[in-house]
Amino acid sequence: MNHEKSEIIALQALTFIAEQEKTMSWMLTETGIDSGTLARSAENPEILAGVLDFLLMHEDILIDFCTNEKLDPTSITRARQFLPGAPVEDY
Repeated sequence: MNHEKSEIIALQALTFIAEQEKTMSWMLTETGIDSGTLARSAENPEILAGVLDFLLMHEDILIDFCTNEKLDPTSITRARQFLPGAPVEDY
């Protein structure tokens, strides 16, 4: 996993979410971003981080996305680590 792959996964997730009107509305409401800003800023790493955060907070959507894209659900957590604002593990 690297930064570029993380962004690609996040863009795939955004596309998946956008294809489902109810889920897209839910994400916009939860994140507080409006659809115009999202459309203009879709490649912004902070926006992409928010998309992955949304997936990670909703297991059912996460599983559907990963099944659709043939990804291991743990890959989303790994991808999130390469985008801004990633939680830091303290061992």
